[in-house]
Amino acid sequence: DIGAYELAIAMEDLGCGEILLNCIDEDGQGNGFDHELVGLVSDAVTIPVIASSGAGEPKHFTDVFNATKCSAALAAGIFHRGEVDISEVKDHMKGGKIPTNEFRSVL
Repeated sequence: DIGAYELAIAMEDLGCGEILLNCIDEDGQGNGFDHELVGLVSDAVTIPVIASSGAGEPKHFTDVFNATKCSAALAAGIFHRGEVDISEVKDHMKGGKIPTNEFRSVL
């Protein structure tokens, strides 16, 4: 039996450059990222880990960066449905002293 931890280590050993970690249990729930899983994997490897699934509000991004060693975090549904604007996430992260690129609207 192989879990996310073992798979992450094996993928890094095989030359993977980064891991996009999707927690299917949290996908679409809006309760925040799975800090336990993201922390377990980001502690196990030296390559970047991108946290995915579970974001429901700007605070969830700041929380996952403060709680784990993830290199990035993503969301889709909350933006596509118009529940949260990307600039809100960027502003919240800046307020929490989390480095982020400047948001530039192209539309």
